[in-house]
Amino acid sequence: MKTERQFLAETDPEIYDVCMRERRRQEEGIELIASENVVDPAVLAAAGSVLTNKYAEGYPRARYYGGCEVVDAAEDLARQRAKRLFGCEHVNVQPHSGSQANMAVYLAALKPGDTILAMDLNHGGHLTHGSSVNFSGKLFNFVHYGVKKEDGRIDMDDVERKAVEHKPTMIVCGASAYPREIDAEAFHKVAQKTGALLMFDIAHIAGLIAAKLHKDPVAWCDFVTTTTHKTLRGPRGGMVMCKAEHAKALDKIVFPGMQGGPLMHIIAAKAVAFKLALEPSFKDYQKQILANARALADALMEYGFDLVSKGTDNHMMLIDLRNKGLTGKVMEQALNEAGLTVNKNAVPFDTEKLAVTSGIRIGSPAVTTRGFKEPEMRQIAAWIDRVAKDIENEDLRAAIKAEVKELCSRFPLYAELV
Repeated sequence: MKTERQFLAETDPEIYDVCMRERRRQEEGIELIASENVVDPAVLAAAGSVLTNKYAEGYPRARYYGGCEVVDAAEDLARQRAKRLFGCEHVNVQPHSGSQANMAVYLAALKPGDTILAMDLNHGGHLTHGSSVNFSGKLFNFVHYGVKKEDGRIDMDDVERKAVEHKPTMIVCGASAYPREIDAEAFHKVAQKTGALLMFDIAHIAGLIAAKLHKDPVAWCDFVTTTTHKTLRGPRGGMVMCKAEHAKALDKIVFPGMQGGPLMHIIAAKAVAFKLALEPSFKDYQKQILANARALADALMEYGFDLVSKGTDNHMMLIDLRNKGLTGKVMEQALNEAGLTVNKNAVPFDTEKLAVTSGIRIGSPAVTTRGFKEPEMRQIAAWIDRVAKDIENEDLRAAIKAEVKELCSRFPLYAELV
């Protein structure tokens, strides 16, 4: 009997080498990108299962292909578990990504040219919240709100003022780079006042919401979209939750409106992730994500780093590097060479181009999955400070990379897998 790895190594040595090099990169480095995580081996197994062979256009018991009675069970389990996890009235687990989940909502509830009020990309919003280079900005008329300059928090007065002025058909809350808890009820009040639909993109904070560590937005929103990776720690994919009145329109837009056959192996992996998220240990994990993020944020501020909003309520922090005389692009590259993976990111009121940025975004989900706790987070802050203080020193980065590798060896990834 051969393992999957043996088959791959024999059939395609080049791709096998890519897989092994990426596994080594993950094992020997520290992953601090806020949107990344490390999935459970059971999620990996489902994602690599024979369910990838089955075409299943449509929905359970209403497929356009025969032989779907088995894979129907996987989608049923995913939907049932998602409903238990989030308490939603209806859920569609077929979107391939968070971007497609957002697209599904827009196309189900709006007409091209309708006005949407959403968070400015430069203040923490996502590409699908109206970027001019994205489908959202091309199809719809977006108006943007932002954060206050004095504290880096969402300006709800600005939200209400623009909602009253522009009368959007939909208001979108949620962000890609915002380190504070978002108040869905406050957005609901604005939506009610102006007659707008409300969508909450919880892609980054879904795990925190599932664990009841952030306030539940489902009751306040017409639609809730999410990815299934990030803090939820599932496979890369998307999902839409909505009130029952929107269910038929949503499902019809996902299929046949937007995509054909769903990825049944990924839907099965989503079901596994939801099962794991329903276990008591998941809440403990999410609590540690928060504790680790706060420990890292506090330590970075002690080293003189300027954190947007002066801290974090969730799994991420946004560092404005201008007081250090650095750009996000330079810092990302330097930290990567030191074994610390982050991403450059715009900060509110940034003065640099998006290809350069004045900041970096850092998150705690992946290192928390790995077993890191507060002492390791303080060590990470010390390494970041050393790199920033001597940004041109290649020998220093090499030395830190060796120290990072030694620390990582004490927290192995997938040690149980051959």
